[in-house]
Amino acid sequence: QVQLVESGGGLVQAGGSLRLSCAASGRTFSRNTMGWFRQAPGKEREFVAAIIWTGRSTYYADSVKGRFTISRDNAKNTVYLQMNSLKPEDTAVYYCAAVQYGSYDLRESYKYDYWGQGTQVTVSS
Repeated sequence: QVQLVESGGGLVQAGGSLRLSCAASGRTFSRNTMGWFRQAPGKEREFVAAIIWTGRSTYYADSVKGRFTISRDNAKNTVYLQMNSLKPEDTAVYYCAAVQYGSYDLRESYKYDYWGQGTQVTVSS
């Protein structure tokens, strides 16, 4: 069982930056591929970014590529999402997710076994 706790959300002006963190419980963090998803009001949950359990590969949604960076620190059992050049359309609840040894279909939410409770990100224009 893996428990995920997100933090770092908040209110920021357009063009600003935020760094989200997701702390994972347990001793198996290094075996988990980690993903970030988001859900805006009235919209379906969508993929944002993922980082393979080895840390060697990362994946991004086209809408955030070049602005967001996902990274992980296995020593701290934490995955990060650095968000720069934020836009009002980035406003959403951001969720962290995990799947052990995940390596394909990482843009699909069904692929992930564990989810955090979410953290709100609001970008004002």
